[in-house]
Amino acid sequence: MDFELQDVHVVVTGASGGIGSETARLFLKQGAKVTAHYNTNASSLNTLITEFGADRVVAAQANLAVEDDVVRLFRASEILGPVQIAIINHGIWPTADESVATMSLDRWRTTLDTNLTSSFLVAREFLRQLEPASDAVKAKASILFIGSTAGKYGEAGHADYAASKSALMYGLTLSLKNEIVKIAPRGRVNAVAPGWVNTPMATETLKDRAFVYRVLATTPLKKVAEPWDIAAQIVVLSSPSLSGHITGQVLMVEGGMEGRLLNRNTELGLEAY
Repeated sequence: MDFELQDVHVVVTGASGGIGSETARLFLKQGAKVTAHYNTNASSLNTLITEFGADRVVAAQANLAVEDDVVRLFRASEILGPVQIAIINHGIWPTADESVATMSLDRWRTTLDTNLTSSFLVAREFLRQLEPASDAVKAKASILFIGSTAGKYGEAGHADYAASKSALMYGLTLSLKNEIVKIAPRGRVNAVAPGWVNTPMATETLKDRAFVYRVLATTPLKKVAEPWDIAAQIVVLSSPSLSGHITGQVLMVEGGMEGRLLNRNTELGLEAY
């Protein structure tokens, strides 16, 4: 099956992380060229460059919350030609549980800047460099945000993260799908929203068996996702041949999750059950 991604230039932000590196690899296997973004650690990208070649993979550093860095990222990507697909995957999840009542303004601002404002900056620069591109380049234009189940169900103790993901999945995705077509008539904007994924960032948290129980209690498939589960859907949604008539959608990749397990039996006075 032809995904029509041969020689298509894709930028993947957060490409040094678990989902990002697997996504970059799958695009490369489909024949795409990839600008792989990282912030502080490029070590995981060296394997991709060795395997697929420097003519198809460029590793580029940027702090995406800094406007000039985002511009520099896209300039560094020019060696592979105009970017046609933007996978906006980077982000942070502060590990400490902090309610809105106790959360500092600094944490709120840091999470929103890192997850949301930076995504706006990447999407904006993508559209700006796309505008003067040829019709052939524009024909495969796509933006895909990485959301989260937290953006749909919320997450107590992590309202900052949940709010940032909700904004990406709904407000930004649904607005941009109507704007991108003014620049690229067949341009599309979608989001993929994973639940918990077995990535290096989640390793320590997922060692807590009680936590994993709460994560899977409303999930029919009874398993934590692997990075490939998410990356495969990202590539499918980005494919102009497979998903060319899909835009403005949020694809939940969470094993059928129905919501959060909020109350333990002890909190309900049901200790005997």
